[in-house]
Amino acid sequence: MNTEVPIPARTRSQAFRVSLLVILVAIGVTIVGLAFLTNIMERKREAKNPFFRVVELTDDTTDPAVWGKNFPFQYDDYKRTVDQQRTKYGGSEAMPRTPTGADPRSTVAQSRLEEDPRLKTMWAGYAFSKDFREERGHAFMLDDQTFTERQQVVQQPGTCMHCHGSVYVPYKKLGDGDLIKGFEKMNQMPYTEARKQVEHPVTCIDCHDSQTMALRITRPGFIEGMKALKAGQGVQDYEVNRDATRQEMRSYVCGQCHVEYYFKGPEKRLVYPWHNGLEADKILAYYDEVGHKDWTHADSGAPVLKAQHPEFELWNQGIHARSGVACADCHMPFKRVGATKISDHHVRSPMLNLNHACQTCHKWPEAELKARVETIQDRTFKMRNQAMDALMDLIKDLKSAKASGASTNALAKAQDYQRKAQWYLDFIEAENSMGFHAPQEAARLLAESINNARLGQVTIRDGK
Repeated sequence: MNTEVPIPARTRSQAFRVSLLVILVAIGVTIVGLAFLTNIMERKREAKNPFFRVVELTDDTTDPAVWGKNFPFQYDDYKRTVDQQRTKYGGSEAMPRTPTGADPRSTVAQSRLEEDPRLKTMWAGYAFSKDFREERGHAFMLDDQTFTERQQVVQQPGTCMHCHGSVYVPYKKLGDGDLIKGFEKMNQMPYTEARKQVEHPVTCIDCHDSQTMALRITRPGFIEGMKALKAGQGVQDYEVNRDATRQEMRSYVCGQCHVEYYFKGPEKRLVYPWHNGLEADKILAYYDEVGHKDWTHADSGAPVLKAQHPEFELWNQGIHARSGVACADCHMPFKRVGATKISDHHVRSPMLNLNHACQTCHKWPEAELKARVETIQDRTFKMRNQAMDALMDLIKDLKSAKASGASTNALAKAQDYQRKAQWYLDFIEAENSMGFHAPQEAARLLAESINNARLGQVTIRDGK
């Protein structure tokens, strides 16, 4: 007898639909999985080949637009260095001006002399008392140097071009292939002649080898400065391009220009005064040893110094440098573009890019990080103002003492105190982080400035 129970047609239909659904889901999962694997393989290929070589670059290719054909992401960022955006203590908004035949700029940065007229007294008798403006992006570095009113006050030498233009190829051409000889030739040119040799502000070739893209130093001032610094530390025959680590190079390429310097002798050779060390005190000691002064103060008669932009020196005294954090880690942080990891060539204040620049290491909200930075800067700025007031008092007293016939000895001692007070203050004034690169060192230097200014006043009062 047949005991099999027939399966109802409805149940068979449900089983078929379930089987069909399982098959369709399996097909879908397979398609998604294959697409995912294909995407992974494509991304891996992209990562292995981060750029497509559209053009051949040489060691003489200066135009960044040509490099941009091979490196479009970096070039897009580089073009954004025209952006003008202020932070609380840095950067600039675009101030419109009417172009003229002598100065074709349609925008300029705010005048620091208008923001703080005490600077005119601080730099009395020096070109900076005529024109000194907020810093702008790299896109403006050549034009702002070319058309500054300081050019009308004093004939600047070609040495200035070392950090305001793409000089690697012009140096080689002037030196018939010898970088140092070309550097020496341009130093001795009038600025107007040197300007004719240069087409661009800083570009790709100033920091990268055209074949390997490796970071490199192209500025002779830094090459010689590092050799002198290392020799003072007992390291002989230091060659920065040979001996520096890659992480060091990510700061050194910035330190090529963001440094203190002076022009030595009638040949106007650019020298980074690091023979005793990078600290402000050691640089001052070097200047005292060689008898250097930038000018004689018009009001006090003191042989004074003008600090330039010593970001590299001050950063070296701070916690980030001690922790192995490079300039590029904060000002050119890594970012992802598709599968490609690149360094952000916008080159700007970390305060405008907190997520990539700061939060990679510091896991706090942006508002808190911003507040921490500005607290440091607020305190530095307050002490900077106190130091500026003390310096103004000393200059005023020196001017009066000269007019009243104070003793030569008392004047000389007070003028030396002014030299020190002004140097320590200007080291922070000219540095572009408002103390953030090394807060404790910045506070110490400003305290030294205040102390020296008051000691100078005491010397005048005692007349000895």
